[in-house]
Amino acid sequence: MMVSKNNKTEPITLQQLRTNIRSSQFDKNTSGLMPGLVQGNIVIMPTKAAEEFIEFCALNDKPCPVIGFSQPGDPGIPNLGKDIDIRIDVPEYLVFEQGQLTHTETDISRFWNEDSVAIVIGCSYSFEDALIDAGYPIRNIDLGVNVSMYDTNIPTISTKNFSGNTVVSMRPFKRKDVEAVTKITENFSKTHGGPIHVGDPSAIGIKDINNPDYGSPVPIKEDEVPVFWGCGVTSQRILKKAKLPLLITHVPGKMLITDLRYEQL
Repeated sequence: MMVSKNNKTEPITLQQLRTNIRSSQFDKNTSGLMPGLVQGNIVIMPTKAAEEFIEFCALNDKPCPVIGFSQPGDPGIPNLGKDIDIRIDVPEYLVFEQGQLTHTETDISRFWNEDSVAIVIGCSYSFEDALIDAGYPIRNIDLGVNVSMYDTNIPTISTKNFSGNTVVSMRPFKRKDVEAVTKITENFSKTHGGPIHVGDPSAIGIKDINNPDYGSPVPIKEDEVPVFWGCGVTSQRILKKAKLPLLITHVPGKMLITDLRYEQL
């Protein structure tokens, strides 16, 4: 396997990368890492909230497709990786208390307790490899930066305690390639599937395409259009609004890398 480190490709195994993450030697964004392996957004919360949030995700599976979750108090998620420890296997975490960011951590063991549940939501990084293999470059990977992500006016389907709008990720493609790109990503239903919008950003409430709400700005060329996919950061936006006593998420762009290949989803 290969891993992109400081914009250079170097050979490394998944176990070596996981060791580097656990020891805080790697804390960068994970786009382009471990080609072929599924990546996931993570949210950690009390059991009662997790039960309702899994229901919310089922109603909103474009931005929030659940690919795995832990049992209360157990930091392992065996269906995603035999030795995954959700407390230390993400490059960087955000800790929110009552909806307010209070800590940024590389190890959240001290916040984990017997009532904690981790939910993993599929990430569009997982289909980037398929696009690259088919001859459609990913600009943010080529530039070595995080993907652009935006808040939108696209509503989600609410549950009792969870509501709000969708967050999207954006990648520019040539107009003539949009149909092919759409068909490829539609095969990845557990990692957001096909685009939810193409073209005019203002139509979905984005005021400035050059100023993303999360991630890095990515240039769009004259012969290209922005293509938008549902994004797992939606879960963070929704959960922050709910003001849970304790919520832990990943830093946008810094995902959990699982043992699964995308063909296994």
